[in-house]
Amino acid sequence: MASKLEQLRAMTVVVADTGDIDSIKALKPVDCTTNPSLLLKAAEMPAYDHLIAEAVSWGSKQGGSKEGTVAAIADRLAVSFGAELTKLVPGRVSTEVDADLSFDTQATIAKAHAIIADYKSRGIERDRILIKIASTWEGIRAAEVLQKEGIDCNLTLLFSKAQAVACGDAGVFLISPFVGRILDWHVKNEGRTFTPEEDPGVISVRGIYADYKARGIKTVVMGASFRSTGEIEALAGCDRLTIAPNLLQALDADQGTLERKLSPDNHASAPTTGKIDERAFRWAMNEDAMATEKLAEGIRGFAKDLGKLRTLIAKRVEGTAQAA
Repeated sequence: MASKLEQLRAMTVVVADTGDIDSIKALKPVDCTTNPSLLLKAAEMPAYDHLIAEAVSWGSKQGGSKEGTVAAIADRLAVSFGAELTKLVPGRVSTEVDADLSFDTQATIAKAHAIIADYKSRGIERDRILIKIASTWEGIRAAEVLQKEGIDCNLTLLFSKAQAVACGDAGVFLISPFVGRILDWHVKNEGRTFTPEEDPGVISVRGIYADYKARGIKTVVMGASFRSTGEIEALAGCDRLTIAPNLLQALDADQGTLERKLSPDNHASAPTTGKIDERAFRWAMNEDAMATEKLAEGIRGFAKDLGKLRTLIAKRVEGTAQAA
């Protein structure tokens, strides 16, 4: 019998949630997605030292302030990892806009343009890239502009129906609802465990998926941030699922039968939701403690790891200057 991973691939596009090139080579996903935390882990691995060395060498020739140089090198390094990943997957690579721009629409648009231009300079067209943006109101508005320009976006750190509705209204290419982090919040606040079928993160994604299909929304639903294979199996049939290497390996080793849970044709009874404006969006987020807390926590976490990555780069820049 085919492994559960192979069965999953027959009904869902499997995406690797990693910046580890070796893992992607072994697991052969269609797409891959990264974030500052994953890039930081990859940058600390000796196997990718040559990418850091190239980016530092490039940055030393650009001029400008030390802080600006380090930020520019970090941007280049993200695209360098992404460029390597495009050689390994046939589909899309997600590259994230800096977390500290999450509440600045115009700066997010400008950063996305710079990322796309860097890929273009390496011979990689925009149809291979997704610009990854936090699902704040400002981020969603930036994505709306970018989508109209033909730049596809992945709206991440999505925890609520309000965020999903706003993303659908904006015509974004893809959303990444965070299953495991929703579960984490409920486990902590309710003090109990959940089976996959009653998992609040699974239920959230199922509701968003059903709403999109019922309304004819073309935005791709890509479940993310999984804590177990049980959560993944409970969303089998979702448009896409982005999965960490350890869980991909566990699915690959499991020879059991995988039942399809989601289907684009099975949404007749799903309650539909209308459009949402800024006032309604902000009120809905205010009323959803989980979504508000996890969105803020996620942005802070990515910003912290981006800061660590920049610190790592700054040390390399200093070391290179002293060696010269």
